[in-house]
Order: sequence, then structure tokens, then C-alpha cells
Amino acid sequence: MAEAMEIRETSLGDPGPLGLAAFAATTFLLCAANAGIMDASVKTVFVPVALIYGGLVQILVGMKEMKKNNTFGLVAFTTYGAFWIALATLVLFEVTGVLEHPAAGHAHAWLLLAFTIFTFYMWIGTFKLNNALLFTFTTLEIAFILLTLSNFGIMGHELGGYFGLAAAAGAWYTSAAGVLNPLFGRTVLPVGPRK
Repeated sequence: MAEAMEIRETSLGDPGPLGLAAFAATTFLLCAANAGIMDASVKTVFVPVALIYGGLVQILVGMKEMKKNNTFGLVAFTTYGAFWIALATLVLFEVTGVLEHPAAGHAHAWLLLAFTIFTFYMWIGTFKLNNALLFTFTTLEIAFILLTLSNFGIMGHELGGYFGLAAAAGAWYTSAAGVLNPLFGRTVLPVGPRK
């Protein structure tokens, strides 16, 4: 009877690839519009994706990373999940007229500046992880810098959009490696350990 009541530890899947996929898809949608590849009306698709997939799902992934005792994953996924919810809310405020365009531009700029700073020290952390994450965070940091400058009216959105697309590609690649490598039991997609 006592044996039957023992709590068994179960092996759970790695939440990281899910968080990376959510980040990649949301970044892709926004940055494709910033790069001028998609029409700006993409906001109608971006907002629900940012709220649910980029936002809620990444926050849930962050909580799973906490259970794994992965501080980097906890902080990254939870923070970027909250970022997507905040950005989608700003877009909703802009579209519904709560914020008029000049105020919305400055609000976006300050939000992006705060996350540029955050991304910088997370980027430093990737030097101890792997090359795939280093690429993702390097291109993401450049995208944040460029998009911050564009929202302050210093330059256009296009270049920042292209670096954001590169960050999305890096996140999708890293996510795919996290799914396929364990599935096949060998390195299908190398991520290049930095240690």
C-alpha cells in the first residue's frame, strides 16, 4: 500500500522549443511588417498571436523552466511573453484611438528601449549556452536597437525588421533542434555548444 502511494517523478518534455517557436512566430509576424514584406494590416493577425502564442504560451513555458531550475529560460521566456502582451496592448490602444499616433510612437520607443537593455544582458548569457542562441540573441539585440531608433524617429523600420526576421529564423532553428535532435537520438541540427 505504501508503495502504491509513493509519488513518482515523471519525465516531462523540454518546454524550451515551444517557447522558442512562440517567440519566432510572433517576431516573424511583426518584423515582416516592419521590413515592409507584409502589409501593415498584419496588426489584425499580430495582436491575437502576440497575446496568446507569443505572450501567454511563453509565460507558461517560463514557469515550466522554473520547475527545471533553469533561471535563464525562466527569465527569458517569461519576460518576452510579457513583452508581447504589452506590445499587443499598445497596438490595441493605438488602433482603438486610446493613444493617438505620436503618443503611440513614443510609447513603442520607450518599451523597445527597456527591452533593448534587457536583451543586452541576456545576450551576454548566451555566450555560455550555444551558438544557435547566441545568433538569435545577437540579431534580436540589433533588431531592438534599430527598432528603438526607428520609433524615436531617427530612422526607418525596415532594417530593424530584417534583423528581427533573422532573430525569428534563429529561434525557429533552435526550436527545431530541440525537437528533432532528441527525437532522432542524434544531432540533426547542430546548435554548437559554447562551453
